[in-house]
Parts: sequence; C-alpha cells; structure tokens
Amino acid sequence: MTDKALPDQIADKLRRDILKGVLAPGQQIKERDHATDLDVSRTPMREAIRILAKEGLVLLRPSRSPIVADPSFEEISDVIEVLTALELRSGALACQNATDEDITRIQAMQDHMDSCQGKIDRIDFFELDMEFHMAIAAASKNAVLAETHSAFVRRLWRARYLSASRKDSSDRVKRQHHDIMQAFCDRDPELMCAKISVHLDALIENVRDKYAKESESK
Repeated sequence: MTDKALPDQIADKLRRDILKGVLAPGQQIKERDHATDLDVSRTPMREAIRILAKEGLVLLRPSRSPIVADPSFEEISDVIEVLTALELRSGALACQNATDEDITRIQAMQDHMDSCQGKIDRIDFFELDMEFHMAIAAASKNAVLAETHSAFVRRLWRARYLSASRKDSSDRVKRQHHDIMQAFCDRDPELMCAKISVHLDALIENVRDKYAKESESK
C-alpha cells in the first residue's frame, strides 16, 4: 500500500495515462467520470488535476473540463532551454558540494537502472531516469535551484518520455548517464556540463523530430 496521499496517487495514475497516450493531447479530463472510474470522490480528483496542471500536463479552463496539454514545439523548446541552464548549474554545483555519500547513492541509482533496463515497464524505467537527474540537482545543495529544476523536469514529463521511448534512445541514454556519472565521481564541473549538454541536445533533437513527423502526418 502506498504512503502517498490520495490526490498524489490519482495524479500518478492520470500522469501515466497521459504518457501512454490513453489520455491524448487535447482530450478532456471529465472530473466526475474519472472520479467514478477510480472510485474516488471529486475533491481528491480535483486536487490531482491541479497537480498535473502545475506540471504542465493539463490545462485548466474556467467553467469547462480541463484538457491534456498539447504544447507547440516552440513552447517545449523554451522549457528545454531553461531546463538546460538549470541542469548545467546544478551539475556544476553538485561536483563541488555533493558529499561522498551523495555520489555513492546516485551511483547506486545508476547501477539499479542498468540492472533494470529492458526488464521493467517503460514508464517505471523512465521515472528512474528522471529521479537520477533530480538527485544530481539535489546534490547541488541549493534547495531553490533543486526545487526549480524539479518543476521544469515535470513540465517536460511527456516530451521527455516520448524522447526516451525512441527505439534508438535506450543505449544512448545509458552511455550518456555513465558519462555524466563519471564526471560527477571525478568532481569535474567542466566535464559534467559538457556531458549534460550532449544529453540534453539529444532531447531537443528527438522532440524536433517528433513534431516534424506529426506535421507530415497531418
């Protein structure tokens, strides 16, 4: 049984449905219907939707049902630009400020990802991936930076999941994570920033490719 509050549990379920495409971009999320389907009251459902709205996955509309967000490529690229700045700064600070225990713990997270690759649900693996990045940001020891980084990671949840779901991404992500981790273990902020940049450059290219293919299919 999870220790999470009910709205967080509901948000987790809806978030996964959005990532899987069960709830498609532009689709309405009817509060009453979803509350009935999940056998919960409308109050925690409403709170869950607000959580997802803060993450940018859902758009709230006055006097109308909220809808699954469908951001443009320009909107996504703007968020990636800010996220890149946050990751570069937090990565550099983590090299300076992380404790040896932090590095050992984050290395264990990477090792766990390696052992799970191809063996667990794609979304479960994706969440481990995001936890890895947020753990490095937390190791910067700048609480405001880490909190802001976490918020922007969540705003890119769907775009980043789609990028990670590409057939050619799994081995690439694994290799890039190992490069990032090596720079972290060496406490080399310059190399850390270089490896993070490579990692996020691949993200923007994957997102650009996704939007280009969607435009061709219309």
